[in-house]
Amino acid sequence: MEPVRTCIGCRSRAPRSSLLRVVLRESRVVTDASAALPGRGAWLHPTLECFRLAERRRAFGRALRTRGELDTSEVENRLNG
Repeated sequence: MEPVRTCIGCRSRAPRSSLLRVVLRESRVVTDASAALPGRGAWLHPTLECFRLAERRRAFGRALRTRGELDTSEVENRLNG
């Protein structure tokens, strides 16, 4: 049975393989394609819709347990292609 995670954007549960893991690196949110980077991670559907929801709800800071401004441009660029 595959592990299930919750998307921080839409808050729906999905298999881990269908979500994108993101981690915090020096106040920058970066994608973790291999899901192996150290540190606290958050899970997100790889769609711009879920990314926008997560940004609007300020879910990145809560999920990654940090305060202040976060740079999410790398995640957005990856989702844009």
